[in-house]
Amino acid sequence: MKDLYDIGELPLLGEVPSHMHAALIRPERYGEPSRAIATEVVPVPEVAPGKVLVLVMAAGVNYNNVWASLGSPVDVVAARRKAGHPEDFHIGGSDGSGIVWAVGEGVKQVKVGDQVVIAPVVWDETAADIRLGADPMTSTSALAMGYESNYGSFAQFTLLDEYQCHPKPARLTWEEAGCFMLTAATVYRQLRGWAPHTVEPGDPVLIWGGAGGLGSMAIQIVRQFGGTPVAVVSDEDKAEHCLRLGARGVINRKEFGHWGRIPPADDPVAYAEWMNGMRAFGRAFWDVLGERRSPRIVLEHPGEDTIPTSIYLCDNAGMVVTCGGTSGYRGDVDLRFLWMRQKRFQGSHGANTAQFRAVAELAAQGGLDPCMSLAVPFSGIADVHQLMYENQHPSGNIAVLVGTPEPGRRDVPRPARARASG
Repeated sequence: MKDLYDIGELPLLGEVPSHMHAALIRPERYGEPSRAIATEVVPVPEVAPGKVLVLVMAAGVNYNNVWASLGSPVDVVAARRKAGHPEDFHIGGSDGSGIVWAVGEGVKQVKVGDQVVIAPVVWDETAADIRLGADPMTSTSALAMGYESNYGSFAQFTLLDEYQCHPKPARLTWEEAGCFMLTAATVYRQLRGWAPHTVEPGDPVLIWGGAGGLGSMAIQIVRQFGGTPVAVVSDEDKAEHCLRLGARGVINRKEFGHWGRIPPADDPVAYAEWMNGMRAFGRAFWDVLGERRSPRIVLEHPGEDTIPTSIYLCDNAGMVVTCGGTSGYRGDVDLRFLWMRQKRFQGSHGANTAQFRAVAELAAQGGLDPCMSLAVPFSGIADVHQLMYENQHPSGNIAVLVGTPEPGRRDVPRPARARASG
């Protein structure tokens, strides 16, 4: 058995080397991604019962590995070591596509050779709350793969639980399939997972960050279910991307200045200016929509800068649903707009197995474009995370080539040994 394969080489099917290349983070390097992430050789993790080892063909880039690089807001290595895990490093990567390479005892739903996409959430199926009927994503055992858990997709092999494997959409290239599941499934749960506030035909939906990974998926999913998406962007160059995906129109947030926390009540001038800014934003929404209707659903993730406006603008008995806080975690709420208009303010995180499968099938049927804007080689992982940290990354989703030697491939390249002997 060969101990190690170079990046871009494939072993013979089922042959697991003792070591692998991985782009990993160590606590002593915490800081900006350009210096925090480095390629090293580490042991391939053991395939325990119920586990699946996947040879990674391509991986997706998400902001959680920027947080892991910084060691903030959570020192992920320290958190896992406190929980008893021995590794002093972190291998990020929450999205990915690849080939099932080895399976542990008891695995029944996938087999060696299957082509899969990864559902980037892990939980304990024996947890008491799950056994009592809880949605696994609400379980106290749920973790974000490649952030709260180790051995993510930025390596030649990633270790998964069986339920994390879904059939790879055959129409997608490896890099397309490897970059969209986290954002698409997160948005799918936001838009379809919180009955009765699920997007329905004719529903206006406000989407913050319309040109980003989450926003690009949200525009399409809203359209798939008959809603009317209105996207918010930070510059006009991103407007065309949103319109191409099906947005009714866009609002440029740079044309408004009321962002951030609510001014104190004892400063009436500042409060009046803030209210005027929110009202002007609401009129801009009406102008794009073409009628005086408020959004039934507001898809949130910026947090601190936008929560006050989202709560204000949301329709009576509508829902603001949030999955993040990229501009800050202290989201002020004027409770009068919430309780008197009977609005719902809902947190949402990840997706459950049924929601991941629905997204994979939607992509397989051609109803969802992964919106991959950039594919970089394995050596570019640190650089592309640095671009994301500096908010200089392109619109849409970003992929990393791992086992696939070049973009555009859907096939399985010949193994290294077969090439050498052929």
